[in-house]
Amino acid sequence: MQYRIEYDSLGEKEVPAEVYYGIQTMRAIENFPITGIPISEFPVLIKAIASIKEAAAITNKELGLLDAKICDAIVKASRDVKSGLLNQYFAVDVIQGGAGTSTNVNANEVIANRALEYLGRKKGEYRYCHPNDHVNLSQSTNDVYPTTLKIAAIYSIEGLLASMGKLQDSFAIKGEEFKNVLKIGRTQLQDAVPMTLGQEFTAYSVTVAEDIERLKEATRLIHEINMGATAIGTGVNTVEGYVDLVRDNLIKITGLALVTSPNLVEATSDAGAFVQLSGVLKRIAVKISKICNDIRLLSSGPRAGLAEIQLPAMQPGSTIMPGKINPVIPEVVNQVCFQVIGNDMTITMAAEAGQLELNAFEPIIGFNILQSMELLMNAFDVLSKRCVVGIKANVERCNEFMERSVGLVTALVPIIGYETAASLAKEALVSDRTIRELIIDKGLLSKVELEKILDPRAMIHPGVSKTKNTKKIH
Repeated sequence: MQYRIEYDSLGEKEVPAEVYYGIQTMRAIENFPITGIPISEFPVLIKAIASIKEAAAITNKELGLLDAKICDAIVKASRDVKSGLLNQYFAVDVIQGGAGTSTNVNANEVIANRALEYLGRKKGEYRYCHPNDHVNLSQSTNDVYPTTLKIAAIYSIEGLLASMGKLQDSFAIKGEEFKNVLKIGRTQLQDAVPMTLGQEFTAYSVTVAEDIERLKEATRLIHEINMGATAIGTGVNTVEGYVDLVRDNLIKITGLALVTSPNLVEATSDAGAFVQLSGVLKRIAVKISKICNDIRLLSSGPRAGLAEIQLPAMQPGSTIMPGKINPVIPEVVNQVCFQVIGNDMTITMAAEAGQLELNAFEPIIGFNILQSMELLMNAFDVLSKRCVVGIKANVERCNEFMERSVGLVTALVPIIGYETAASLAKEALVSDRTIRELIIDKGLLSKVELEKILDPRAMIHPGVSKTKNTKKIH
């Protein structure tokens, strides 16, 4: 392998001749062998930081700070990075010390060396295009990195919202399909009152729809950036007009409705927007995990469980029990949700641990935010395509549970009173008879009256007022 020699304030180092990164990226690779996950695993992150470098170069040229030829080379190199052409050279670990400095220098070096090629120079000939003096001009990691995370988060949210929309639709379709399937509802795992399976699945659709709105709300805060803040928010090493111009150029490049924070010192030290976004992701995970719990319970069996629904069979479920099929799709989504909930705690602690004018722990915040969204997006696609769309209703099983449920007695409370209804329920359980049988035997209501009052379809929505019957059980 051939090498080139590069220098920094700590000395010199051999860098493989063919790579686009340089000495500072090499040091970061050596310093942070933590997860084994390079930042290139998150293409939205690379796309975001390249957009920032492009915007900064254009702004510096417009302000007379950067030579036009160098600017054009940086812009071309940044666009190559955005396209994914150079992703393999973004090699630093996602978890790193230095508040994201390693990610920033990785981008600076890759873009500088690619720009050098456009200038007809060799990699490492930094006097013609320098990672710091040219690519990082008017910038600091402390404004580049949090802005990168926010733009990357916006890109990821777009994908997550699309996946959530598909999941919402799949539940809504099942709600319509099952709208005439009567069943018994349950509270605290005990018999409640009749409902339809369609109402149950429609409720799941509404749950997802609510969280889509909450995620959109959290996204608005993520559009506030601190570009131009440089080191701590004072804008040192920038010129007048840079803050507004770099934002406007970044808007043109990304197409996002970005706004500059009204106080750059506060924006540079505060990670509150990430905490809020993570909180919404946790909320989504908690609620989807609950739905998966419901799906697993409703499909339990096939002979000794509820078995009110049947999930599509995805794979054999046991190496010892032939014919066993497990609810593997809801199970994997549950586990994704557990991870996202744990990630939220990590983000919370990292945001709290920030000190004075900078939060040094934004790399772990960014990693967990982006990982949570990627996991949820993938999980929701799997849940929709490989589970929900193939769910079937066990109509006979639903009817059997409903007819034998003591929960039907609830409809009789306005007619015979709570105490009498409670006595009927108790007797039904002891005698293993149905509520209908007991009512007829005791002469409390006629068959015609009983069929009308205990018609399950009349119990799945508000009914008309009824005259109380004074008959008591003897």
